[in-house]
Amino acid sequence: MEQKIVEKSTKLFLNLGFKSVTMDEIASALGVSKKTIYKYFNNKTDLVNAVTNHVFDSISCGIDHICHLNMNPIDELFSIKRFVMEHLKDEKSSPQYQLQKYYPKIFLSLKKKQFEVMQECVIDNLKKGIELGLYRPNIDLEFIFRIYFNGLTGIKDNDMFPLKNYSMKTLLNFYYEYHLRGICTAKGIKQLENQLEK
Repeated sequence: MEQKIVEKSTKLFLNLGFKSVTMDEIASALGVSKKTIYKYFNNKTDLVNAVTNHVFDSISCGIDHICHLNMNPIDELFSIKRFVMEHLKDEKSSPQYQLQKYYPKIFLSLKKKQFEVMQECVIDNLKKGIELGLYRPNIDLEFIFRIYFNGLTGIKDNDMFPLKNYSMKTLLNFYYEYHLRGICTAKGIKQLENQLEK
């Protein structure tokens, strides 16, 4: 039952936002009483925490799988982007922004975990890209990773990039192109343009 509650809550939170969805609505969507939910979770904050961990674990697992497929680094980035987009269903409600606003402790803990998981993956991607002649050899790996991470989390700021003006898919497309054009060699740009045409 606990897993069912987490899965249903994940769908509701990602579609409608962490703030908007009430415990009553979750109970109703599951066809159970609120009391049943409170058997497993002390309050909504506990449930939000469980949901963010569930989403984080699922996405981390999928990204690990993609990284082990050993594709060229530019294709790898675009595969990860597609996977994350499918998983987050275009984030109609900007859940990360709501998390930051209404559940700041959970947000900070999640951001720290994201940083640690992404660091290894992105730096491996950069090293591989340099070896294959797709990325410029003189880039500072740690700096590029931090700029990349900051940008990816920054485009989810709803004040800066309102969802009524930009869908998450559009923002990610713009951001990936911006990131890769900054680090690619001529050979890498060709590969990037192949991906952008798809």
